[in-house]
Amino acid sequence: MTSTTLSTSPPLLPRPSTEPTQPPVSNDPPSFTPIHDASDINQIELLSVSWNQDYGCFAAGTSQDFRIYNCQPFKETFRRNLKTGGFKIVEMLFRCNILALVGGESNSHYPPNKVIIWDDHQSRCIGEFAFRSEVRAVKLRRDRIVVVLEHKIYVYGFMDLKLLHQIETLANPRGLCCLSHHSNTSVLACPGLYRGLIRVEHFGLNIMKLINAHDSHIACLTLTLDGLLLATASTKGTLIRIFNTMDGTRLQEVRRGVDRADIYSIALSPNFQWLAVSSDKGTVHIFHLRVRVFGGHSSSQPSSVQGPALLHQNSSTSLDALIPPSTGANPSSSLSFMRAFGSQNTVVVVGMNGSFYRCNFDPVHGGEMLQQEYVRFLKTKT
Repeated sequence: MTSTTLSTSPPLLPRPSTEPTQPPVSNDPPSFTPIHDASDINQIELLSVSWNQDYGCFAAGTSQDFRIYNCQPFKETFRRNLKTGGFKIVEMLFRCNILALVGGESNSHYPPNKVIIWDDHQSRCIGEFAFRSEVRAVKLRRDRIVVVLEHKIYVYGFMDLKLLHQIETLANPRGLCCLSHHSNTSVLACPGLYRGLIRVEHFGLNIMKLINAHDSHIACLTLTLDGLLLATASTKGTLIRIFNTMDGTRLQEVRRGVDRADIYSIALSPNFQWLAVSSDKGTVHIFHLRVRVFGGHSSSQPSSVQGPALLHQNSSTSLDALIPPSTGANPSSSLSFMRAFGSQNTVVVVGMNGSFYRCNFDPVHGGEMLQQEYVRFLKTKT
C-alpha cells in the first residue's frame, strides 16, 4: 500500500543526451585495476552513487548531504545539505533540477520508506511517495517514476504521480531494475517471480517478455539506452549474457572468468560495441560485443566467433577488491563500482570509496587500461 502527494510545479525540460563516437573493433577484453588508498579515511560516509541518464553526471548520496558531479571535465557542480541527515538514494533526471531522494537510516525527516521528488531550483519537495517497506531503488525517465521495493515495483506517471503499473518480483534486496531512456521506447527490465528469470515490459507496445537468463539468482542487469538489448549476470558471476528484449533471444555470452565472483555492475555502450563488467575481484573488464541492431531487431554473428577469449586469471587482473564487501544491512553499500562509457575509447569508474577514474582502453590490442585521471571526489569543494 502506498500514499502520494503532488505539487503542481512541473519539472524543467532536460538537456538532450549525447552519445560517444564509435571506436574501432577489438577482440580482447581490456582490464583496469583501481588503486586502493586504505590510508585515506573520510569522516563522511558515501552511501550511494548513481549515474544520470546520459552518463555525463553522477550523484553521490552521503551521510550528510547529496552532491552532483560533472564528468567531462570533472567538477563538483553542487551539493545540498538539508540539515536532516544523509541520503541513501539520489536519482537524477538527466541534467535538470528535479531529483528523487530517499533518506538514509539516520535521516530525521526523510525515512528510508519514502521517496521525495525534489526541485532543487525551488529548494523544496514537490511530491512524495510513502510505502510500508524500505525503498530499494528509484529510476527516472522523462515520463515515468519507478519505485523498487523488495517484492514489488510501482510505476507512476511523472507529471501527475498517478500509479500506472504494479509488478510483483522475487525477493529483490538490491533493487535491481533498469529503464530505457530514448523518447521513442519505453522499456523496463526487472527480476521475475522465479530464480534466474527476468521480466521485460515494453510499455509503449503493451508487450511483456519473460527471459530465462540464468540458472542462479540474478545479480546484475542493464539495458541499452533504447532498451533493445539486455545484459545480465547471475550470482555465480562467471558469465554475462546479452539478450534481444523484443523476442528474448540470447545473442551473445562472454566469460568474465572461471572463479565465482560478485558482479557489482554492467555497462553497455550506446553504440552496442562494448560491455564493461566490474566485480569483487577488484577489476573492470571490457568486452567487444558482436551483436547488431537493425530496425529494432538484434542479430548475432555465427556461434564460432561469439565472445572474446577467456579472461586470464593472473596478478594483473585478479587483485584484491577496491572496497571490501559490505557487512551492513543495506545491500547497495556493497556496490563498489559504477561505470559509464565516455568518448575516445574511455571508461569512467566511480568507486564507493569516493574515487573517480577516467581510463583509456586499446580497442585493437586490449590489455591493461591506462589511467588518465584520478580524483578523490569526496574531498573536492565547489
